[in-house]
Amino acid sequence: MNYGTAAYYTLGCKLNFSETSTIAESLNKEGFAKVNFDEGADVYVINTCSVTEQADKKCRNIVRKALSYNPDAFIAVIGCYAQLKPEEIAQIEGVDIVLGANEKFNILDYLSDLSKKESTQIENEEIKHTKEFVPGFSNGDRTRSFLKIQDGCNYFCAFCTIPLARGRGRNATIADTVAKAKELALTDVKEVVLTGVNIGDFGYGTEENFYQLIQELDKIEGIERYRISSIEPNLLSDEIIEFVAKSKRFVPHFHIPLQSGSDILLESMRRRYKTDLYRSRIEKIKTLMPECCIGVDVIVGFPGETDEEFNKTYNLLTELDISYLHVFTYSERDNTTALRLQGVVPVPKRKERNKMLTILSAKKKRAFYESQADRTDKVVFEASEDNGMMYGFTKNYLKVKTPFNPLMINQSSTVKLLELDRDGVYKIEFTEEKMITQSLLG
Repeated sequence: MNYGTAAYYTLGCKLNFSETSTIAESLNKEGFAKVNFDEGADVYVINTCSVTEQADKKCRNIVRKALSYNPDAFIAVIGCYAQLKPEEIAQIEGVDIVLGANEKFNILDYLSDLSKKESTQIENEEIKHTKEFVPGFSNGDRTRSFLKIQDGCNYFCAFCTIPLARGRGRNATIADTVAKAKELALTDVKEVVLTGVNIGDFGYGTEENFYQLIQELDKIEGIERYRISSIEPNLLSDEIIEFVAKSKRFVPHFHIPLQSGSDILLESMRRRYKTDLYRSRIEKIKTLMPECCIGVDVIVGFPGETDEEFNKTYNLLTELDISYLHVFTYSERDNTTALRLQGVVPVPKRKERNKMLTILSAKKKRAFYESQADRTDKVVFEASEDNGMMYGFTKNYLKVKTPFNPLMINQSSTVKLLELDRDGVYKIEFTEEKMITQSLLG
């Protein structure tokens, strides 16, 4: 058995956080005690992201910081960036091992000797051979956990490197996924976020599907809320929307990538839908769940995005009843088909369009928040304290605040939304029943 300490740093998406927790749990079982990053661990595991801008710079800075806490620490770099550019990571001084997508879950096999290495070891099998699915969920936050239900992607969009970093779509069975969720139900976690690369494609190549999965998850006692992370519009079926509208556990919150409001660009991006389908999904959701929060991913500056095509995106987003945007500025990625496209958009123009949509997002978010005034909803309060206040989120993802009370942490409370404060967060009052409880809590 190994004994030592381990610290972790995660870059990127919710899926990475889930996988870091799975790896930390496996190391803990073998005697590696988890410590804070600044405590000078024996082993540092850095989980990287290929989508993150300046991946090399960020990884280099984290390695340098780890070594400042313990110059003799064993540094392992894993994740999407490690799969795509292992040789680049190997040039970072102090990195002892780089593990690709197949190897990261077998990290214990490489920790028998923790001495610093003269050269970086690279263990990185070709991604096309990756067929294993490793389930898991994030832990450490009593309020919320990311449950990994799917990995990989079969779509190969023109701008995306994820299939190259994570391989083809794959998942566990519904029975195995439900078993993991039942483990979560035994913890203090109130909210479970379903996460993966392309979660709507759950069950690809099998007789199961995402709709069947959420029906089974909805039956599990002990989990108060499920939140669906990003789901492709062509996979967000009417039956899924109708089910969420009736569910007691799945909350009215969707994140649906659009990427462009131009059908010309959607085809060039190799997306699997047109704007008419996207519009119909938004309308269906809002008809059944007027209070639903809808987030949207959009890319600006993709090759071929003329002023006319960008205006189509801007106008569509202005018209749609959505709640906020995640705006990404297109950047060239090695081994993507977008590199061969004509009509490269100058970087200053990309930044200008990003700013326009960021402003639009702020207006959309403000309008959505204001539309929810005087509603009553349930909030789960989180542990963080800021200037004497604590914060939580309603089912439809509105952020609220109340004076800090440690006894309210991770508690579900029914509140009335009063007014937006200057910071854009809702002031609230508790329902009569809850106010009595509050007074008893002191």
